[in-house]
Amino acid sequence: MNWFAAAMAWITDPAHQSGPDSIGALIGQHLAITGWAALISVIIGVPLGYLVGHTGRGRLLVVGASGAARALPAIGLLTLVALIVGIGLTAPLVALVVLAVPSAIAGAYSGIDSIDDATLDAARAVGMSPIQVLIRVEIPLGLPQLLGGLRAAVLQIIATATLAAYVGAGGLGVLLFRGLKTQDYAQMLASAVLIMVLALVIDMVFEVASRLAVKAVRPPPE
Repeated sequence: MNWFAAAMAWITDPAHQSGPDSIGALIGQHLAITGWAALISVIIGVPLGYLVGHTGRGRLLVVGASGAARALPAIGLLTLVALIVGIGLTAPLVALVVLAVPSAIAGAYSGIDSIDDATLDAARAVGMSPIQVLIRVEIPLGLPQLLGGLRAAVLQIIATATLAAYVGAGGLGVLLFRGLKTQDYAQMLASAVLIMVLALVIDMVFEVASRLAVKAVRPPPE
């Protein structure tokens, strides 16, 4: 049997296009989980990355903690949080944020760290205060690296958000776990295909944004 053809037939089946568990509804849930986890990760990780990059303080601690967070198994972390707070959206959000924050920190930190010292010295020489250097020089010039870190974080969230269905939080993982339970392999593959397409679309959005950011910070030709 051609499993890919079976998966595509499952996706295009009109029976799966309407209702609370329709493909569109599950994609919406998946994007909502991804969006909230990404937003919280940005709120936590980006200021922390800027603080470390700008001051140079706490670098080893933050880098070490970020590396430790990346090593955590997603399913184990999700199960642990679910046992503490119960099933629902809270557990996957906590797990996804813990896994995504390191990439947000790394993007913000590396963006500032990559700026040439001469550029920062020139900014200070014209009388800019430390906060002005951060806002007017470091953040704009570090934007491409920041977007790279956020790109990695969001793609990791999209993939790992599949596990949200494991604790009843919805998303495209519903199809995967339902197919696994009923041995409906076409449905399982359909879930994987939809998640991959969603990830590719988001990746292309970040690719365009990164190219625009690079053009914005690139000095004009003389």
